[in-house]
Amino acid sequence: MAFSRPASPAAKCLHLVRLGELTSRSELIEATGLSQPTITRAVTALVGAGYVTERMDLAKSNGRGRPTIPLELADPEAVHAGVSIGTESTYIALFDVKGRTLTCVDAELPVAKLDQDDFIQHIMAGLNRLTAAIGRPLATVGVTASGTVTDDGRVTAPNLGWNNVPFGPQLREQFSVPVLVTSVSAAIVGSELQSSRDLTIPSTLALFADDSIACAVTTPDGVEPVEVSRDDLTTQGLLDSIGDSSVRTLHDAVTNARVQNAARPALDRRARGLGQLVGELCETYQPATVVVAGSAFIDDPLAPAPFAQAVRETVGKNLDLRLLPTHREMVRDIARAAALDLVLRDPLSVAAP
Repeated sequence: MAFSRPASPAAKCLHLVRLGELTSRSELIEATGLSQPTITRAVTALVGAGYVTERMDLAKSNGRGRPTIPLELADPEAVHAGVSIGTESTYIALFDVKGRTLTCVDAELPVAKLDQDDFIQHIMAGLNRLTAAIGRPLATVGVTASGTVTDDGRVTAPNLGWNNVPFGPQLREQFSVPVLVTSVSAAIVGSELQSSRDLTIPSTLALFADDSIACAVTTPDGVEPVEVSRDDLTTQGLLDSIGDSSVRTLHDAVTNARVQNAARPALDRRARGLGQLVGELCETYQPATVVVAGSAFIDDPLAPAPFAQAVRETVGKNLDLRLLPTHREMVRDIARAAALDLVLRDPLSVAAP
């Protein structure tokens, strides 16, 4: 399952090594609870696969025993591609295994106005240009999209005009590497998990509110989408509730002074409705952390306050409620999470020729 926590000893060790500067085998034993021989075998495999480097120059003597040799994340030649599909613009980036952005581009592609095959060809061409520019091979591809995604990467997204579009199968055929296609909300949760040193799955829920509404939550096995049918809380639902033909975008609703008598109450109702939705989801799934993102919060600076108030009124207890403050931050984080999920779940399989 996408964004499941590291299960194998090698995956657990790589997860911890990549989140620090230097670590040691003894620290990995303590953090994972695994035996010394198990950690030794896992580290040896990661070194052999090129993920981890032994810093012999920093070795410290421990008296009569073997010296402590710090471990550091290596920089494998292969890179990981992340694609975040938006309605008007698609973010394409290459990351190293630590999650650093090596190169990226924003492709101005109005998805709903393009033929589906043409759009996929644009994405393939963009990935080819980026990998050719840095001269490094591709190891994995991760894609995020709105709507629902099947296990093999077929996307159905009404806001994009897509119905069972075979994104995953076509990318696998083109690049011959492992490909993950996942929902935006699942990738938001995945990003949280990848940045946490906790090897268990912290209880986290994500809500994405934009041209579509999407939600995902952690489970014992990984991250699962939660079906939410609330078209009234989408951008189009907001515009319909305002009922003014001159208000065609969320930006219009927020900035057009002429319509504020109608628009502002509608914006506040939407914000409170999103808060009540999150409160209801919290009652069902009991997350410790809720992460929210999307234009409903980012493009309307007055929305977070009534949203948070509605959440608190519904949940009635302490909750770690966080907002991804910019669109750029969100698309980078979810593209990186999708790009790295496969290698972090099973690094030795990805590294295998």
